Amino acid sequence: MKVLDLQCAHKHVFEGWFSSEADFQYQHGHGLIECPVCGNATIDKMLSAPRLNFGSEREAIRPSQEVASPVVATQSLQAAWMAAARLVLANTDDVGDQFAEEARRIHYGEADERGIRGKATRAETESLIEEGIAVVPLELPEFLKGPLQ
Repeated sequence: MKVLDLQCAHKHVFEGWFSSEADFQYQHGHGLIECPVCGNATIDKMLSAPRLNFGSEREAIRPSQEVASPVVATQSLQAAWMAAARLVLANTDDVGDQFAEEARRIHYGEADERGIRGKATRAETESLIEEGIAVVPLELPEFLKGPLQ
C-alpha cells in the first residue's frame, strides 16, 4: 500500500492510499480523487517521505509524535470539521429554501422544535438574528449529503 500526501486546489491536505504509483496515476488522470473536505477534484501530490504500510504485523515507521507538524495539525482540524459536519447532517432536517420561514415557525411555537438546516439569503439570516432567532451560517459541502467512500 502506498500512502501519499495530497492537496486540493483549496489547500486542504489529506492522505491518499493507493496500491501502487500506477494506481494513483490512473485515478488522478481520470479525476477519481476528490478532497474529503470540499470535494474539489483538482489534486496535487505533495512532497512527502515515502511510507509503505505492510499490515498489522509490522509497525509503520513514523516520525516522533512529540511535536505535531503544521500538516498534522491541519489534518486534525479538517477531520474535526468533517466530524462536525456529519453530526449536523445526522441530527437536523433539511428544509431547503424554506429555512427562514421554518426557523420563524419553530421560534414562535407554530411548529415542533427541532434542529433544521437549509438555505437562506444573507438578508434573511440577518433578519432572523435581529428577531432573536439563533442561527449559524454553515457551509456544508454537497458531497457530504451522499455516501462517502
